[in-house]
Amino acid sequence: MIYLFDAELWLWDARQSDSWTFLSLPEDASDEIRQLVDGVVRGFGSVRVSVTIGGTSWRTSIFPDSKTGTYWLPIKKAVRTSEGIGAGDTVTVRLELVDL
Repeated sequence: MIYLFDAELWLWDARQSDSWTFLSLPEDASDEIRQLVDGVVRGFGSVRVSVTIGGTSWRTSIFPDSKTGTYWLPIKKAVRTSEGIGAGDTVTVRLELVDL
């Protein structure tokens, strides 16, 4: 399953000094993913994904947030540097579920 969406990058409050940067998946995509992966999740409820932002592609995991009901996607420093993006920027994301 492939999802295309725009999302704003944000810093995780608990770890701002380490610059843990994330974006939140849209609610509708998060709801659909939760149904698709029912019983197939990994540690911490993570789901393996392939992601593309701009010209950068990588594999990572998304993590559920119990407060918002959405999934969070970590954006590693190498991607932020390569794409010239940071917290507060809105990016176009191509996300594909893998290993289901």
